[in-house]
Amino acid sequence: MRIGAIEAGGTKFVCGIGNQAGEIEDRISFATGQPGETLEQVIAYFKDKGVEAIGIGSFGPIDIDRKSPTYGFVTTTPKPGWSGYDFLGTLRRAIDVPFGWDTDVNSAAFGEAVWGAARGLDSCVYFTVGTGIGVGVYAEGKLVHGLVHPEGGHILMRRHPEDDFEGICPYHGDCLEGMSAGPAIEKRWGVPGSRLSESHPAWRLEAYYIGQAVAGTILLLSPKRIILGGGVMKQAHLLPLIREEVKRFLNGYVSANEVMAGIDSYIVPPGLGDNAGLSGALALGLEAARSK
Repeated sequence: MRIGAIEAGGTKFVCGIGNQAGEIEDRISFATGQPGETLEQVIAYFKDKGVEAIGIGSFGPIDIDRKSPTYGFVTTTPKPGWSGYDFLGTLRRAIDVPFGWDTDVNSAAFGEAVWGAARGLDSCVYFTVGTGIGVGVYAEGKLVHGLVHPEGGHILMRRHPEDDFEGICPYHGDCLEGMSAGPAIEKRWGVPGSRLSESHPAWRLEAYYIGQAVAGTILLLSPKRIILGGGVMKQAHLLPLIREEVKRFLNGYVSANEVMAGIDSYIVPPGLGDNAGLSGALALGLEAARSK
């Protein structure tokens, strides 16, 4: 089977072709511009590829309720030109194949469950910590949607007692994303995180907020694995600090061995690396092809 995959990010689109083994055979990427011109490039890429289905993992928020009149639309994104845009419908009118459609982080969680760090497990939670923070939830063998879809980057946080940073989220100020996303690090310290030393106090604060969110996720959803990806998490020294904070916040309450003694194998980086999003979109496409 030849399956198309689209990782639709707020900064760039990645389109690819893969197969049922999860192998990406071809790919292209380009900057995310205005929706019309961006999707023209998507349609041109897939036009002669002979794909049997296409999966899309999109930045959001998006409408994923199949009964909704705006199913397939981007909804309240601040990305200029995209709010209220019929993303999925535009592609469906141009390419006559089944489509899988979900958020970019749910897509990444799905890819990790099928082929990556959560393979063989029936639940996982995927955090992406980068320009924004997103959370994808895979539970009991299914992606979680609910009323709209998880927006875990905007959960409210217990503020560090020594932190007076106002946060950058235009909606909530000091939510998880407002305190911990890449732009928050840069605004707080005056330089991008990639330019801060491993010993810089930024990383202890970052671990405090992300660790708090992960501990809350363990208490609320009890996933069998937690995966931390995104550009900020490329700072390899951050992951051990987050694990320490998770244990401190849980304070022995969750007695599972995975958390107590095996936390290094429980809170992990993406098994698929930078391919998590595109591979997840491929998995969505495969699911759509099998359901037609």
